[in-house]
Amino acid sequence: MNKGRKISGAKYHSNRKKKSFEGKVESRTTVLGTETKRKQLKTRGGAKKTVLLKTNEVNINQSGKTKKATIKNVLETPQNNFLARQNRLLKGAIIETSTGKAKITNRPTQEGQINAILVKDSEINTLPKRL
Repeated sequence: MNKGRKISGAKYHSNRKKKSFEGKVESRTTVLGTETKRKQLKTRGGAKKTVLLKTNEVNINQSGKTKKATIKNVLETPQNNFLARQNRLLKGAIIETSTGKAKITNRPTQEGQINAILVKDSEINTLPKRL
């Protein structure tokens, strides 16, 4: 059988085209880099979303106080070990910063910044990993 055809051989015709919000969205990843690079996207309803593409800064929350630090390296990611080798910054990733090891607590590709909390070395091995 031919795909997209009726039994008689006639074509199926769609009743409308796809709208812009129904189309594919480019996959975006936040990568460790020297300068900060952001992009603004239009969303549905006329709102705008700031997307983070590249950075080396992180907001670290420690005992109720927030301070900025620089990211040195990505140590591990719970999603996939290969993403840590590519220095991808994802939610749940353990990063090495100027103040110590930290865990990313937000989604940088959705929010335009990176938030993290400091993690002790003993806590890193006990963190739950995805299978």
